[in-house]
Amino acid sequence: MRTSCASRRSTAPRPPRFGPGGEPPIDRYCALKGVLDLAVLAVLDGEDGYGYDVLRRLRAAGLHDVGDASVYGTLRRLFHAGKLTSYVVPSEEGPNRKYYGLNDAGRDQLHASAQTWRSFATTLDDLLDAPRTRKAGA
Repeated sequence: MRTSCASRRSTAPRPPRFGPGGEPPIDRYCALKGVLDLAVLAVLDGEDGYGYDVLRRLRAAGLHDVGDASVYGTLRRLFHAGKLTSYVVPSEEGPNRKYYGLNDAGRDQLHASAQTWRSFATTLDDLLDAPRTRKAGA
């Protein structure tokens, strides 16, 4: 059963890990929860991929804490929502691999979600910079 970000933070005791600037840790589960669809669609925009390949590319891009099950679940959900195509390719190293690729609906969602993300990120950047701007002008 999945828990909310607030309950996850309060019930998951972990030793504090602080970043180089002394900032508190980010709950990466909560940070990734809302953007994993966008990240998966972005990874598949350039090249089709199978589950582990998508996971590897996400981690190589810097999303080190993304979980295997989260990626596989996201791929299945996006496929069932009609955003991805899939096909099976025989593998010489074990079982066949199910590849996923973007279709037109997936590209539409990628572009719409990317626009929403960029707008949100710009607004958040402005909010984060505002206190410094006010202090400098005061």
